[in-house]
Amino acid sequence: MLETSARLLKLLSLLQAHKDWSGPELADRLGVSTRTVRNDVERLRSLGYPVHATPGVAGGYRLGAGAALPPLLLDDEEAVAVAVGLGRAAGGGVAGIEESSVRALAKLEQVLPVKLRRRVSALNAYTVQIPGAAPSVPPEVLTTIANAARDHERLRFDYTGHDGSVTTRDAEPYRLVHRRGRWYLVAWDVERRDWRTFRVDRISPRTPGGPRFAPRELPFDVAEHVERGVNTAMWRYRARVLLHAPAERMSGLPTGMDFEPVDEHTCVAHVGGDDLNGIAVWIGALGVDFEVLDPPELAEVVRGLSERYRRAVSDR
Repeated sequence: MLETSARLLKLLSLLQAHKDWSGPELADRLGVSTRTVRNDVERLRSLGYPVHATPGVAGGYRLGAGAALPPLLLDDEEAVAVAVGLGRAAGGGVAGIEESSVRALAKLEQVLPVKLRRRVSALNAYTVQIPGAAPSVPPEVLTTIANAARDHERLRFDYTGHDGSVTTRDAEPYRLVHRRGRWYLVAWDVERRDWRTFRVDRISPRTPGGPRFAPRELPFDVAEHVERGVNTAMWRYRARVLLHAPAERMSGLPTGMDFEPVDEHTCVAHVGGDDLNGIAVWIGALGVDFEVLDPPELAEVVRGLSERYRRAVSDR
């Protein structure tokens, strides 16, 4: 009886960790026959867990949504992660979730073992969260995007641009990124056939979504991709400058710029700023020869700055 109970817990844990399982896959994981898997599934159903079965070669088992939330199985690290996440959510960031996060955290802490409760208490006591002024996101939008990414399903949504215009997008969602109070979606834009980063607070999902897609390999580090894209988009001016120095040499400097190699002697610096004069001074401070590629207005500012510097030392 104890062996059967332990096996049921293991089966439940597998069903909660992955959306679809075939009978042979579950049997292999549990070390039993497919007939035993079927019997165990019936036992879970009798306990109130809605396990759906699909017959046929491509069929399998899936844990569905029930009329009431059944108990979840969490290991130690998952329990700590959920508790800490609820503590952060209680401080804001997702619209309308603060109060429910506090209630859920109270329930979880009540049943946590003492050793885990101490870990969560230490993390909450010795970390400081500074609320941001970024717009909050409805939780249903986040879960819709996350589920589409998990199931490799296209996402159709209306997107509000910087200028207030609204366009309809068809995209393959890959990652949600939380950066400084804002949520971003990294996705493959089907129509534009390129990677795009979308602010989630500007996304309004449409239902139903699109068909399933074959996942692509991400050609970049997601965090760096979002950081670079956001840093570039937030500036009033964006410039490209050819530096007479190799990219390897420049990349080690704490400049916040992105350096694109050209050859072993030169690279292109991508830099943004709200003031062209500030960009010109910043590039000059790199200490290498350079050529302004664009915008043309920056070339004029550099020319004027060079004349000012020349006059400053012309009588010496």
